[in-house]
Amino acid sequence: MTPRPKFAAAARPALADTALRRALADTAADARARRAAAVAELPDWPALRAAGRAVKDRTLLNLDACLERLERAVVDAGGTVHWAENAAQAARTVVRLAAAAGAGEVAAPAASVLEEIGLDGALTAAGIAVHRTGADAEFPAGARVAVTGVDLMVAETGTMVALERAGDVRRCLTVPDALITVAGLEQVVPDRADLEVLLQSVSRSAGERLAPVVSAWTGVVAGDGPAAFHLVLVDNGRTRALADEVGRAALRCVGCDACLHVCPVYERTGPEPYGAPHAGPIGAIRTPQLRGVASAANASLPFASTLCGACADVCPVEIDIPEVLVRLRGKVVDARRGRPVPTPELAMMRAAAWTLTDPHRYEAALRGGTRWARLLARGGRIRRLPGRLGVWTDARDLPVPPARSFRVWWRDRGERP
Repeated sequence: MTPRPKFAAAARPALADTALRRALADTAADARARRAAAVAELPDWPALRAAGRAVKDRTLLNLDACLERLERAVVDAGGTVHWAENAAQAARTVVRLAAAAGAGEVAAPAASVLEEIGLDGALTAAGIAVHRTGADAEFPAGARVAVTGVDLMVAETGTMVALERAGDVRRCLTVPDALITVAGLEQVVPDRADLEVLLQSVSRSAGERLAPVVSAWTGVVAGDGPAAFHLVLVDNGRTRALADEVGRAALRCVGCDACLHVCPVYERTGPEPYGAPHAGPIGAIRTPQLRGVASAANASLPFASTLCGACADVCPVEIDIPEVLVRLRGKVVDARRGRPVPTPELAMMRAAAWTLTDPHRYEAALRGGTRWARLLARGGRIRRLPGRLGVWTDARDLPVPPARSFRVWWRDRGERP
């Protein structure tokens, strides 16, 4: 597979596409207006956000017990639970279950977790056709198996909940012989009271009073719907993220997408530069948390932000995304320290640290830098810096530094009678 490029490189085509940027801006403005109107109807919106955060934090701190409770409830309702340590294992499990049911075709409404585990490719490689159901699409007649994602799971009852616009998942609850649901570990909540809190906050934050279609299913019911139900619970880096006291906040995400539409970076680039399946500010923290920062593409995501904080202001479960971004930036820097050959950026930072820790070195560098900067100036501005420093002046000019630095001015002032 070709490595995914860094965010800056991947974003260039979108930044050059004027029509795309105009469409993204219009979509974002509309989404912000709808969310503002929906939230304004609730006088207790701040309290609802705090309650949503409390539900998710309590769940994450007791995730092991909550998942065991969920498994018991699903089994008691006639379903089967499968645990997958990583994406490949989850995909293999779904393929095995579909093949055992004799499926030559599988209906699979779009879901981020299905994209995360690479399900389409795994099914196709096994000779199983994948059909994406949609608002105007008929359910494939030959599909004996359906595979869905999920938005929330209730540990108390073993109930799966999907928030929809077109009812794609709902059709999967009636026609096929077997239903396979794939979910991330963090999508569970303890009980129905917690579900009530999140249903309100997620819908309002997405610009709706309530999702147009709320589909819920529990286990197997004789004579009603699929005769077999399988739940595949996916880790794929989630327990590693859970161990990070700051970074685990990313697992609170409930998928409302509110952060995307207030982000000045996403509004100009769209989803593609972030890589599948998570885009925008939440993608910038979830992807590095789940996949690590070893690859250049994942390591670049925490830097794809202005740290303006707008995403944190609209999150219905109060994820402090800028805080996690800063934490991840530190991890990226730490991961690079051990390289035998430092990156140009790290070499520059080490040189700057060596210079700034000694007054004499600092003043010598200041005098030399000022002299060279004034030589490069034209018309009172520096329009092009040499070498890698030119990346800075590609997008902005610099004012010419004064002939006398502040330190020299202050010293001279102090010597006056």
